[in-house]
Order: sequence, then structure tokens, then C-alpha cells
Amino acid sequence: MSTLTDTAPTTRRGLSTTAPNPRPLRLVRHSLALAKRSLIKTWRTPEALIDVTVQPVLFLVIFVYIFGGAVAGSTHDYLQFLLPGILAQTIATGAIAIGVNLNTDIAKGIFDRFRSLPIPRSAPLVGAVLGDVVRYVIVTVSTLAIGYVMGFRIETDPFRAVAGCLLAVLFALCLSWLPVLVSMKVRTPGAVQGLMFALIMPLSFASNVFVDADTLPGWMRTFVDVNPMTHLVASVRGLFLGTPLGSHVWWTLAWCAGFVALFMPLALRAYRKKI
Repeated sequence: MSTLTDTAPTTRRGLSTTAPNPRPLRLVRHSLALAKRSLIKTWRTPEALIDVTVQPVLFLVIFVYIFGGAVAGSTHDYLQFLLPGILAQTIATGAIAIGVNLNTDIAKGIFDRFRSLPIPRSAPLVGAVLGDVVRYVIVTVSTLAIGYVMGFRIETDPFRAVAGCLLAVLFALCLSWLPVLVSMKVRTPGAVQGLMFALIMPLSFASNVFVDADTLPGWMRTFVDVNPMTHLVASVRGLFLGTPLGSHVWWTLAWCAGFVALFMPLALRAYRKKI
């Protein structure tokens, strides 16, 4: 006579059970599904991509043709210098949109529906961040495309050029946890946008985006030298143009790790309290 010891585990209703997915795998699966939702939403509202398509064009045209001759003596030379900085600035400001979108979704009650689903609590936030990767790729492609039309040329090899693009996308992906945190703390999408611009703009202008850091006042250099945007721009310039990299890439990666280590847990904690 057979025994029950050789049979599969059963539930009280006599149905065979299987081991549940490990929590990390469940988080990845549900986060990817919600990232797909974010991509579909972006596809249906292409006007939401204006900040990552039109903005780099405006900045490049305005700064190169108005200030290029005065700053660098040549619009072409200034374009070569400026484009990596504009890419870094635009991809950082592009991360603001995720905070605005999340705050809007919360106000509409969409996250109440997520709370009722059998998914990890952090999946909606992780999925939203992953879905924004497309925005960062678009801003990178659009900036390089208009730059090439204006005369910009990468002076290194394709491997370093791709590495520079990936580093910029990674920086924005990690930085995006800051606007996610802000979206959990403030009441309106407008407040998210205003507060994030107040944080990002000083990082952009008090850096080496528009001018060489050596030309800045000494009292400002203390901040510029530790500014994460400075390290990102110097890294992208080195990978695009062959300028000395020094330790800028490592500092950029360290800042990326710091953004995730600091802002991601705080954002998830604020989300659990808010929802």
C-alpha cells in the first residue's frame, strides 16, 4: 500500500501546491509588468516627451550660437565642449518627470488599486523607475542627433562613446529616486516640479556644464569639485572627446550608489506610510 510520504505536498483542499516565487523574483516580475504600463502611458502621451526632445535642442542652439563665440572663441569649439554638459543637465532634469507622474497617480487613486493587488509593496515605485529608462535613452539620442547636425563629433572610439551614454543613463536612473521621494512628501505635482528644479538647477549651473571649472571663483570651486554633476560631465567629456578622465568615472559611480542607498529606502518608507 502506498504512503502519503511519497506524494506531493497538498493543501487542505487536496490540491497540490508549488513553492512560491522567491520574493526578489516576484519583485522583478511585477516591477517589469508595471514598467510596461509606464511605457504604454508614455507612448499614448508623446507630448510628455517634450522635455527630453525639445529642451536639449533649445539649450544647444541658444548657448552655442549666442555664447559660443564669447566663451570659447568659436561656436564649433564651444559645441564640442558644451554637448556633454547639456546631455548631463537634460538627463538629470528629465528625471523630474517621474516625481510629477507619481504624485499625479497618487492623487488620482491609482495607487489605491495597486495596494489591493497581490504584488510587493515596492513594485509600483521600482516599475516606474525602470519604465523611465526609455526617457533617458530618448534624451541621449536626441541630444547627440541635434549635436551631430550642428557639427559635434565624438573623438574617441564607439566603445567609449556608448560607455559615456550608458553612464549618463545610469546616473539619471539612480538620481530618479530623489524625485520619487519628493513625490511622496509634497501634495501637488506642481510642488514636485518646483522643488526639484530648485535642487537640480544649482547642481547644473554651479558645475563645469557651461564653462571650465578652473574659471570659476575660488569660493565656488569647493562646491563644484564635489558636485556630482561635475564628475558626470567630466566623465562624459572624457569618454566622448578623450579629455583626461582621472577619477571622475569612479566618483560618478560612487554618487550613483549613494543616490540609491540613500533615497531609495527613504522613498519606499515614505510610500508605505502614504499609501
